[in-house]
Amino acid sequence: MEACPTLSTNPRRAQILLAIGEHDNGWTEPDATPIVDPATGNPVDFVSAPLAIRHGVWPRAVQHLAHDPWASALVAQHAITVYDRHVSDPQWLSFFVRMASLRDDMLRASGEDPAALAGDYVFVRLGDLISLAFCTGWTDALRFADWTVMRSGTYVNVSPDPFAGEAIAVEVQARELAQRPYRDSAELQSAFARGKVIVLQGTVSGT
Repeated sequence: MEACPTLSTNPRRAQILLAIGEHDNGWTEPDATPIVDPATGNPVDFVSAPLAIRHGVWPRAVQHLAHDPWASALVAQHAITVYDRHVSDPQWLSFFVRMASLRDDMLRASGEDPAALAGDYVFVRLGDLISLAFCTGWTDALRFADWTVMRSGTYVNVSPDPFAGEAIAVEVQARELAQRPYRDSAELQSAFARGKVIVLQGTVSGT
């Protein structure tokens, strides 16, 4: 997202990039001790994790970024946005109330115009979709606002092009884990600790 020309002229560019880079930092704690689904023996991920874990991630992420209230407010807005499909679910009501309250607290602390949040958040969500396509290997089209993000092989295409024709090399460190059921979370965590560390490389572009 550092290569996005539109973002380069935004007076809050540094805070937006911080939110993009750190928006998932609330997952650090549960990721350090992965758990299995007892029904299947498969590792749970950010989609299938128990509600208590998912609900706990985002207040923690907001707190991690409280030193930069605008970035923190953007992350709170991200949590509200990505889970909006659950907005009518009673089990999620307290989550949305809490995240909206945390977001508004951070907006007040930032001293910025709250009306600017929606426009700045677009960059956070776009960066998130690019990383999701690249890291998960999902090949379905991911859409937000005017953009469509789609992965093919090691390439992630973004349309319309937010990068003015530039192709950006990306990489992420990962850990190999055997795709099999695990007896319990302790066995999974042991296998995770022994897993080979690898680097996945690819390219993001709008061309």
